[in-house]
Amino acid sequence: MYTFYEFFAGGGMVRAGLGEKWHCLFANDFDHKKAIAYKKNWGDKELKVVDVAKLNTNDLPGRADLIWASFPCQDLSLAGGGAGLKGERSGTFRPFWSLTQDLISEGRSPRIVVLENVCGALTSHNGQDFATLCGSLANADYNVGAVVIDANRFVPQSRPRLFIVGVRSDVDIPSDFVANTPDGAWSPPALIRASEGLPRATKSRWIWWRLAIPRPRNKTLTDMIDLSTSSPPWFSTDETRRLMEMMTPLNRAKVSKAMKIGYPIIGSIYKRTRPSADGSKLQRAEVRFDDISGCLRTPAGGSSRQVIIVVEGDRVRARLISARETARLMGLSDKYELPENYNEAYHLTGDGVVVPVVSHLTTHMFQPILQFSEKQIEAAA
Repeated sequence: MYTFYEFFAGGGMVRAGLGEKWHCLFANDFDHKKAIAYKKNWGDKELKVVDVAKLNTNDLPGRADLIWASFPCQDLSLAGGGAGLKGERSGTFRPFWSLTQDLISEGRSPRIVVLENVCGALTSHNGQDFATLCGSLANADYNVGAVVIDANRFVPQSRPRLFIVGVRSDVDIPSDFVANTPDGAWSPPALIRASEGLPRATKSRWIWWRLAIPRPRNKTLTDMIDLSTSSPPWFSTDETRRLMEMMTPLNRAKVSKAMKIGYPIIGSIYKRTRPSADGSKLQRAEVRFDDISGCLRTPAGGSSRQVIIVVEGDRVRARLISARETARLMGLSDKYELPENYNEAYHLTGDGVVVPVVSHLTTHMFQPILQFSEKQIEAAA
């Protein structure tokens, strides 16, 4: 049984992804509403609901094999204000890392550290924030690398995320997991450029991870949607008409094409602010019918909620995506208990980590590395 600490835990989606071979020693989040969902699904034994800056090493029992931190992304997001790690929200990385350094000083350094965030972290402050994240691990005696994984490999949701993985220098890594050059499946150009800008000391500890390719996804957006649900309610005819009027000719043409297919088509819509021809800004409804959802976002700070559109010949229906449907798009089981309030449930799922992505990393990276290292230690004894 492997052990872990989960910081910025939200509803415990990382815990769900790690699975039954992993034991949670400690979980932390400052959001009391998310904590209610966490406790419903995992109990309250390990969870401490407090600002990470108020924690000390006495709060963390034992020694974890892995520390996972999905620290807030708002200041690193391309849609954010650009504050980066100096921002109030994404800046919570700093007290988290200070706590981790205290653990290391006490001889309780984890064998693996994972930092998860949006891909905007690669370019924030011209790559300086990425260098800070990787450098923090390298300076603490960790070999470090990163992968970008789009959740659409596992669930029908477009959701690329950055995973920085640090492995303590005394932990042997199987050669099969290390590549000499970037693996195009997991190392897009933005990651390669960001790595080139790292300081020399960090580059000396840099790893190009080689990660197994998952089986083709067998679920589509249509499989996630319950057409029989009345919650949220379907839009009125006038509401649907106004939604269509918010579309550009290109997006209305997509709907017209779907009308001619001859069977029901399910798509998704996001409302986005776009510049118009005269330089003003207009809210547009942008639709996709590729059987993949757009990236779920929290409905805070002006972000729109995703809309489901169903086209059956000349009939067009639309409604907000349901909370349960968002949970499915995050890879959560229908047994997972969601908040009763719609906005709270949407915020919980939209701010989480996709469960099958965590499972893939666990099965094809974390566990094999830990098992290999243990065998090496046994062979040397």
